[in-house]
Amino acid sequence: MLRLIYLLVASLWMASAPATDFIASAGTVNAPLARIGETDSRQMEKDLQQLPWKQFRSVIVAIPKMKAAIDAYGPGGWQFVRENYANYGWKKHIDKLDASQKRQLADLIKAARGAR
Repeated sequence: MLRLIYLLVASLWMASAPATDFIASAGTVNAPLARIGETDSRQMEKDLQQLPWKQFRSVIVAIPKMKAAIDAYGPGGWQFVRENYANYGWKKHIDKLDASQKRQLADLIKAARGAR
């Protein structure tokens, strides 16, 4: 009976642990997959915030999903972004992009940083 309780508790604990904590590539131990995506989004957010306004705006306009998020607030939305883009949390918007859009965003940021 005690062994059955122990197995039940152990199985419940294993079921509650996030699956990404146990994922590792062949022969190496890497950070969980969710954390890798967060790091990329945070770095893109930081790089985006460091751009001058004109370059920042051109990058955002090129990504329809991010542009639409600002356009939803009308001209006041763009005014707010212009005043606060360097401090605003863009990570949540970056996380909503699919893989190809994130790649496009990263390429645009890289090109904008090189054009400074």
